[in-house]
Amino acid sequence: MAKRKAEILNRLKRIEGQVRGVAQMVTDDRYCIDILHQMQAIKAALGRAESEILKDHAACCVSEAIANGDADEQRAKFSELIDLFEKVKG
Repeated sequence: MAKRKAEILNRLKRIEGQVRGVAQMVTDDRYCIDILHQMQAIKAALGRAESEILKDHAACCVSEAIANGDADEQRAKFSELIDLFEKVKG
């Protein structure tokens, strides 16, 4: 799990650098389309990071709730996921 955490943190640090780069592009009055391309790359990178964290959640938190056999905890974890997906939808 520590390796996965380090990978996710490294990914987020790269995204942070990309965001700083876009801010510098705006400061430098770079071509709008170039800025927008970089912003799309940031969104894609965030999406990949989100997917990794979601996989970890399913592998750890959700699977632990299932293994415990605690129906209330299972419902709570399932509700968290549904709430997250509803926020994404709109």
